[in-house]
Formats: sequence, C-alpha cells, structure tokens
Amino acid sequence: MTERVFNFSAGPSTLPVPVLEQVQKELLNYNNTGMSIMEASHRGKAFEEIIYSAEALLKELMGIPENYRVLFLQGGASTQFDMVPLNFLTPGNVADYILTGSFAEKAYKEAKLIGDIHVAGSTKELNYTRIVKPEEIKFSENPAYVHITSNNTIFGTQWKWFPDTVDVPLVADMSSDILSYKFDVSKFALIYAGAQKNLGPAGVTVVIIRQDMLDKAPATLPSMFRYDLHAKNDSMYNTPTTFSVYVLRLVLEWVKAQGLDTVEKRNIEKAAYIYDAIDNSKGFYTGHAEKDSRSLMNVTFRLPNEDLEKAFVAEAAKEGLVTLKGHRSVGGIRASIYNAMPVEGCKALAQFMAEFQRRNS
Repeated sequence: MTERVFNFSAGPSTLPVPVLEQVQKELLNYNNTGMSIMEASHRGKAFEEIIYSAEALLKELMGIPENYRVLFLQGGASTQFDMVPLNFLTPGNVADYILTGSFAEKAYKEAKLIGDIHVAGSTKELNYTRIVKPEEIKFSENPAYVHITSNNTIFGTQWKWFPDTVDVPLVADMSSDILSYKFDVSKFALIYAGAQKNLGPAGVTVVIIRQDMLDKAPATLPSMFRYDLHAKNDSMYNTPTTFSVYVLRLVLEWVKAQGLDTVEKRNIEKAAYIYDAIDNSKGFYTGHAEKDSRSLMNVTFRLPNEDLEKAFVAEAAKEGLVTLKGHRSVGGIRASIYNAMPVEGCKALAQFMAEFQRRNS
C-alpha cells in the first residue's frame, strides 16, 4: 500500500482514516451478520439500526430541535435545487434567492424553471469575492421562502451571519460546511447537503426539515419529489444508498468522539495556516475572497501567472499535496480543508507555499 497523501479535493473529499479503517474491518462481515452492509437489505434490522441512529446522532451533534426530521435522500444537492421549489413555491407566490457563487446560481436557475423568482441580493458583479452585506438584501414583499448557499466552494467565501427572515422560511444549501461549526438550526426551515465533503462519501444527500414544511408538500407531485413521503417512510420510500449512509454514521461517530467544538476550533486553526501564508507572501499569493468572507472550508488563491500555478500544482503533488487545482471555471489554486483534513496537511501546504515562493520570486 502506498503512503496516503493530503487530499485537498473539493469533493468527493478526504475521509477520516479511523472511519476508513472501520469500513475495511467490517467490509466482508458487518456486525457478525456474515455479509457486507452493501449486501444487506435496507428493510433488515442491521440497516434500520444504522439509519435511525444516524438521524439521532446528527440531531444530537447539531442540536436539531425535536420538530425537525433528518432525511437521507439521493440525487445530490442538484436534485434539491428542484425539490425545494417543487414543494414550496406554489403558483402565485415568489421565492427569494441570494446569489453568492456558482451553486447559488444553479439553484436559482433551476427554481426559475418552476416558478417566480426574485434575486434578493447578489455579488456576481464582484466576481463573488464576498458575501452580500445586510443592507444589500432586498426581499420581495411576501416570499414563499428565502434561499442561500452557506459556503461557496469555487470562490472560497462563506456566510458569517445569516439573514433574519422573521416568519419567512429560510432554506440553505450547506453542502460544503455542514457540521464544521455550531450554529442555530432553528433559524432554518430546511437545510440540505451533499454528504461528500464533511459527512461521508458521495451518494447520499442529507435534508434537515422542519415539520411544518413537510405539511406543505403538494399531493400532486411525483412521489420521489415529496419530502413528506420520504419522512413518512423514514428515508426508505425507495432503496436508500445503504453503504453511503453506513459510512456517514461512522463519520458522525468520529465527530462525536472529538466534539463539534473541537472540530470547529481545529478548522479555524487549519485555515489560519494557509491564509497566513497568503497574507505574508507580499503579493505573491492573492486570495480571491475578501477577508471578512473567507471560507474555512475552501481556500482559493492565485499566483502571479498561470505557468506558476501549473508548476505549483505539479510540484505540490510530488510532495503528497494533491488536487489543488482551482475549479475549471475560475482557475488558480483551491485547497479544500474539510473536517477530515488533518492539521498536518494544512501545515505542510503552508510550508510548501513558503518554499515555492522562495524559489520562484
């Protein structure tokens, strides 16, 4: 087996080594069943215990109130771009979207196909270098809901506060920063997140939904698009992504063993190593995001020219620092440092950045 690298991929991303070791240990024989969990029926006791305990664990870790359900669905966040308006944007109403990056735009474009949409705020004209400011948000008169994207993986920006929508349901795509810090879940009517960044492997999408929102699902929707049917069937209306949910529960157990407070502090520490390397480079490295909007999950920056960026990515890979190339739509460098990225990986990257600058200035 080759030595593991520090994987800075934006997703699917690095997983905790203890989780991978547990998967390896149980792969052929889960919990003395004589078979892999991948072979087990989703109607059997072995998997039911996994999915029910996963919901309970996430509720415990995030402090999710009792009047919320946790669903484990499929189709990624991209399917949620459609499910949200299909369930909650009824004819004659308007939904408000705040645009802070590429995936916020995608959610907005999908919703436009379904109903009337109002852009309540946007930093697109700034190339998404920051989150919108409170005074820049202009809600419509009585929106059906307000949608935000809490962390923007491509541009490296993150909400540090959440808009006060009073009685209007607040919906958030938290795919890339869920379970990375503590916040008040009760501010939101619905949160959704693809698991492949902080929660587990690709394949399962977590939805945290308030009970009153379940009651709004139109009976005329196709069954697979109805939140209420998924909740009624405990996320097993159809065959769920059993292996992904199994690994997700192991990740939740890993977070619980450390404590979410500890995970949050470590995420702040990790990001600081890389941002300090940018800020102390005297302009050799230029961060994309404004400082008050910097993401703790995705650090994005440029070098003086594209040739240096290509060399940076290639030489970093030789040092075991991989998948640092920025998204194809913006270029540059992107270091995704989700929960499972160890502090040592961020230290190693910061040290490489200093050495690369010394050799190329």
